[in-house]
Order: sequence, then structure tokens, then C-alpha cells
Amino acid sequence: QVQLVESGGGLVLPGGSLRLSCAASGNIFSFNVMGWYRQAPGKQRELVADISSGGTITNYADSVKGRFTISRDNAKNTLYLQMNSLKPEDTAVYYCNAQPPYYNWGQGTQVTVSS
Repeated sequence: QVQLVESGGGLVLPGGSLRLSCAASGNIFSFNVMGWYRQAPGKQRELVADISSGGTITNYADSVKGRFTISRDNAKNTLYLQMNSLKPEDTAVYYCNAQPPYYNWGQGTQVTVSS
């Protein structure tokens, strides 16, 4: 019954930035650890970053550390991922979910980093 809707993806040049958003249909962010995941063509879905329920503790995959920032606004039931210094290898469909994933996956939002 909970729906997750990702948005904000697009086509960007290497070195560019994007800000992804994830909106939930219900008030779930206030009590869940949430994460951003991505899946590149031919690859398994991987956890990119997660954030504690209160937003005070964050973790990042080594591949994105220092470039991506995860944040949340529990009052808005919204999760964000600020992506800077994007690289072609960041190209993937990005999804949000609890960490570990509990809800049905949304459609994701496509991020393409290419020149």
C-alpha cells in the first residue's frame, strides 16, 4: 500500500549535478532507515547511501563518498539525494526504499551521465 515515487533524474554531463527526490504515499520516513539504491544495466541493484530515521547518521558506498549527500525531510515524507561531480559510471536507475528494503520498489528515476 505504500508507494514510493522517485523523481529528479535526467541526462547530465560528466561533472554535473542532479538532485533526486523520493516521495512516499504514507508517513514511513519518520521511523525507517531509508536508502537510495541504483541499478546499472547488467548489474545488481546496489545500495548507494542510507540515512537513519532522524537523519543524523548517514552511510555511503565508497564509489560515491564525497560526491553524494543523502538527506531527509520527515515532515514531508521525502528523501533526497544530492549528486555532484557525476561520472559516467553513476549512470543507473535510482530507487529509494527502506534499508534493508521492505516496500515495493517504485519505478525509479533514470540518471544518465554522458557527454
